Amino acid sequence: MKLQFKLEKKDTKTRGRIGTIIYNGREYKTPMFMPVGTNATVKTLSPEELKEIGSGIILANTYHLWLRPGEDIVAAAGGLHKFMNYDGPILTDSGGFQVFSLARPKDISEEGVLFKNHLNGDKLFLTPEKSIAIQNKLDSDIAMSFDECPPATADYEYLKQSIERTIRWAERGKKVHNNPNQMLFGIVQGGPHYDLRKFSALETVKIGFDGYAVGGVANDHESKEDMYKAFEYSTEFLPDEKLRYAMGIGEPIDLIEGVIRGIDLFDCVSPTRLARHGHAHTWHGKINVKNNKYKDMFKPIEEECNCYACKHYTLAYIRHLIVANETFGARLLSIHNIYFLHQLMAKIRENLESHTLEEFRDKFYQDYYGEK
Repeated sequence: MKLQFKLEKKDTKTRGRIGTIIYNGREYKTPMFMPVGTNATVKTLSPEELKEIGSGIILANTYHLWLRPGEDIVAAAGGLHKFMNYDGPILTDSGGFQVFSLARPKDISEEGVLFKNHLNGDKLFLTPEKSIAIQNKLDSDIAMSFDECPPATADYEYLKQSIERTIRWAERGKKVHNNPNQMLFGIVQGGPHYDLRKFSALETVKIGFDGYAVGGVANDHESKEDMYKAFEYSTEFLPDEKLRYAMGIGEPIDLIEGVIRGIDLFDCVSPTRLARHGHAHTWHGKINVKNNKYKDMFKPIEEECNCYACKHYTLAYIRHLIVANETFGARLLSIHNIYFLHQLMAKIRENLESHTLEEFRDKFYQDYYGEK
């Protein structure tokens, strides 16, 4: 059954929207944060734990699954849902972000991208058609068009040429997309430039996709101001009735600012990555549980938190696990961090309902970052 999206309500003070995703008879509310399961698993967590935390859509990575175990193995297993035993919705990225981090500029051609396999150094060639063919076999619920991910430092002329090529690639990908149960999303690029974002959005919408993503907003060298411009400039030209997805975004304040500017879906590896390094989100900021002050703190990470980690374990114990390099510590912090982001999205939805999202943003900023 193909995933469906219904726009329920638009905020009167911001571009924020509340919607419902309907999938296999279940409903999932947007705006939503989506945990990332690169290799068909969200690191250290089971599908049952993800559902208990409150996860809806989760991500898997096309590039990594292409290399191992291979899309044919996943298809033979009955697709990603059966292969990884997750019965909720799954989104696969196109592999573009990984490919362009491995490729040199001169290896990008009109046909596709030549790059080295990061596992063994073999030469690989990925095209829009190949990316879509892999995703068709993976049988995710949402597939992404293959796009170029130019660096935030790219100049205007390069960005313009890159966008034009990405649009041509989007057309090629759509032509070969043949999984009737799978949504296909187009991707809007353009850096912080209003005219490029407008051009990219309008031309991508002309092709016609089931949803649209805002790309190029998770670059290491991009300022917050440029990221928020990209959200704002892109969503202005996207259809109301289609899902809007900001790729690679997981910093709490960016989720709020993204929703204010009309984004429905976010994803990032950050909650599990932070967990593996001993960091935890709290409503009063991010903490490093390895800090010595937590060694005899026999209370949860957060008193009011209802996640499994906070209901059953103390900071002192979790710190001990992290310092001793025990996997269970990373598991507990991953549960907590993903739960925190799901709770943040729930609060965002509540404040959209009451048209108080900007006030919530200001208070959150003060509480979490300690400044206005």
